[in-house]
Amino acid sequence: MGNAHSTPSSSNSRIISRKRSAGISKIGPSCCNLWNSWFTSSVASEETFCNDKCNIDHSSPKYAAQIPVIDNDAVVAYSAFLKAFPEYQLTSILDDLRESDFSRLDRTGETYVDYMGGALYPESLIRRYTAFLNNNVLGNTHSVSNSSKLSSTCANEARDAVLSFFQAPPEYTVIFTSNATGALKLVGEAYPFTNPSTYILGADSHNSVHGIREFATRAGAKVCYIDSTESGGFVESTAKAVLTHNRPKSHENASSLFALTGQSNISNSKNPLSMIEFASSMGYHTLLDAAALAPSSTFSLADHPQLDAMAVSFYKMFGFPTGVGALIAKKSFLAELHRPWFSGGNVDVVQVPGSLVTRSYDIHEQFEDGTINYLTLPIITDGLRFLSVYLPFLPLRLSSLLHFLTSSLSRLRHDQSGTPVVRILSRLPKCRLKSVGEQADTGSTVSLIFLSPSGEMIPNTFIEHAATAQSISLRTGCMCNPGGAAALLGVQDDMSLLYPGVTLKDFEQIVGRELGVVRVSLGLASSFRDVWKVIRFAATIGNEKSRQVLWDRWMVNSEVVGKAM
Repeated sequence: MGNAHSTPSSSNSRIISRKRSAGISKIGPSCCNLWNSWFTSSVASEETFCNDKCNIDHSSPKYAAQIPVIDNDAVVAYSAFLKAFPEYQLTSILDDLRESDFSRLDRTGETYVDYMGGALYPESLIRRYTAFLNNNVLGNTHSVSNSSKLSSTCANEARDAVLSFFQAPPEYTVIFTSNATGALKLVGEAYPFTNPSTYILGADSHNSVHGIREFATRAGAKVCYIDSTESGGFVESTAKAVLTHNRPKSHENASSLFALTGQSNISNSKNPLSMIEFASSMGYHTLLDAAALAPSSTFSLADHPQLDAMAVSFYKMFGFPTGVGALIAKKSFLAELHRPWFSGGNVDVVQVPGSLVTRSYDIHEQFEDGTINYLTLPIITDGLRFLSVYLPFLPLRLSSLLHFLTSSLSRLRHDQSGTPVVRILSRLPKCRLKSVGEQADTGSTVSLIFLSPSGEMIPNTFIEHAATAQSISLRTGCMCNPGGAAALLGVQDDMSLLYPGVTLKDFEQIVGRELGVVRVSLGLASSFRDVWKVIRFAATIGNEKSRQVLWDRWMVNSEVVGKAM
């Protein structure tokens, strides 16, 4: 349950049953009763969709207040959707954006629902960036030439833009890294763990957060986990109890670190940010993994001044570049870290032969190894400015789409047995947003499994193959979040059965089924059209004839791949 996608099944794959018993759905009564009467007939009978690719008109999309020209069922559905979610029309600026900056989605017919894996880049941002590169000369920042000065200016502007975007007080600085993982590793490898230290984290965390435990245990520190709920995240009282029980006696004797996942990339849970203040009051240093939180939620460091450091990836926020992230940290916190090495770019004087080293004067340079990615930093400034314009509208839009998607999926039934087509495992929002500027209590991700007419789990590898054939970009697997995946799938106790060298296939044999989920995640360019395409696709799985056609194609493809291997 690491970074891998769902394990490919062999050509004689069987449908694997779910080990734990669970409710048919976590969805309560829907707020979309306006379309109940026609939903079954218009969505569930999808015998031709697997050959039809949705017959979408690929002309430019319309405003939210208008009905996109798709097919008759979609027109009726969209009209009912707007009646059920009138607040969606307040986000028409994002339909404008879809037309101006993401028109390639409609031109290519691709339905992109993997924003948790990576955002899509706006076309205007790329045009502006390439124009800047074509009209300027940028050089290595470790010089004083004109080209180097321009690069340094762009780097400083990018740092200021990051600090401004997250409303950081003056005591914070920005260290550019390769991604959020690189930022988390910087903290882990340099944190002053000792024998009495404690590293505390939630089970529902990304592997990059789990990975810090390697540095902690190597230094003799204790690692303590906060258990995940069945739908991800943690119970606040449980987290407080763990932190209180392991509270450090003093920073002088041993420093202890609490890493908080702002939003889970698999369970859709948002953990309470108030835990930052609580942990700090207990004497912990605090680290926030904001990689999944920042793309669609407003976060202010001014509101959480006790936070010592946070990690982000910019490609998850606005799609480009994929090789730049940041650690935003207090200078006083960085001063307590002990880097295990030095390199070009972060030292002033090195004694050779000898052992003396004088680090760079600017503390952010002490943590930036070698030459920073100076050619891409100009787009960080423009990207953050771009996102800041649309971010206030995004939670409201995604709230409407997420409620519609989950309610629709929970209604789907197999045409032969009348049993549910999917089981939604991820956390669902408790409230529905009604106005621009409100913040959601969850993310905009749906993690689910597809069920056969008899209620057994359909292999995720089949679902991903079938979705790809319909030009739907989604993701399957454990999403680099083994703790969150184990909680959703009910295999937390089975973790104790693992042994050194165990593989994902071994683990699947232990639990008796394929591990992983199907993840659908929405983002900046998401529209009703995308959600409707996912619903129609799920309906084909509930239709015996359509599912069999897709299954046969998958089996043929599996045999071809097997022979090639």
